[in-house]
Amino acid sequence: MAQSPFIEQIRQELRLRQYSLRTEKSYLYWIKGYILFHRKQHPDNMGVAEVKSFLSWLANDRHVAVNTQKQALCALVFLYQQILHKPLGELDFVRTSRQRYLPTVLTREEVQRVLQHVQGKTALIIKLLYGCGLRISECLRLRVKDINLSHLSVTIHDGKGKKDRVTLLSRSLAAPLQQEIGKALAIQREDNSQGIGPSLPGALHKKYPNAYRQPGWMFIFPSSGICRHPFHGYWCRHHLHDSAIRKTLKQAVVAAGIGKPVSCHTFRHSFTTHLLEQGADIRTVQELLGHNDVRTTQIYTHVLGQHYAGTLSPLDTLPP
Repeated sequence: MAQSPFIEQIRQELRLRQYSLRTEKSYLYWIKGYILFHRKQHPDNMGVAEVKSFLSWLANDRHVAVNTQKQALCALVFLYQQILHKPLGELDFVRTSRQRYLPTVLTREEVQRVLQHVQGKTALIIKLLYGCGLRISECLRLRVKDINLSHLSVTIHDGKGKKDRVTLLSRSLAAPLQQEIGKALAIQREDNSQGIGPSLPGALHKKYPNAYRQPGWMFIFPSSGICRHPFHGYWCRHHLHDSAIRKTLKQAVVAAGIGKPVSCHTFRHSFTTHLLEQGADIRTVQELLGHNDVRTTQIYTHVLGQHYAGTLSPLDTLPP
């Protein structure tokens, strides 16, 4: 179905500013929702009052999370500032209350139980999430050039906030990763024989037309099929979609008999908490995770119990 010229204008502006595909979809979703909420009025004929009523509706009627409301606000700020050139200025609206969030963390024994119920590629991916503190999107986007087996390190490019960072790699994953890289390179050679290769970032396919033939650019976890690049239209092989991992993980958690809400991100939380339990310096952990502010990393100290700042319950100090 053809999009309206206005929506296409927004899409092109997002791509011009190199927003991620996920952000593009999210912003377009909220902008369309805003227009539908006001009975398909054009945003140029609306302003601060209409934005405030939409955001307040999200909080009062939809009961959305604080980050969801913030995401909608960012989309509308982009719409009015970059597309319509009508900055919204200060907004006074009903804000979703921000509750203190403590992440779900698995014990080491629970991590082992989950790993016992996954195999092959899925097991390796989950081990990378837990062993390196990766987000699922970061893990699936890994390319051959990002793995340094001699230094046992992993380089994350264009992570959250468009930041690069280096994190540690478990020694136990070196051999499985080498095997997976070998499988990926075999797929690349087959694709190359048909003039196809991995999808490349930005306009690299134009600057270096033969880059898709270089082993370093191959995804370690390639998808099973080829597709057209969402921005540039050429045929390529993208990385594995996260839905396949999430589905398998859900089944493994049930089979392991774990009652906690477990997602792929839970293993990143567990990585952080277990490092702090081992006595790792919080600044080092902050760098490994790529947090801008150490206060974000400090959240994990609240799930450590007696390990937090060496504090014991007063009950444990009473004489027997």
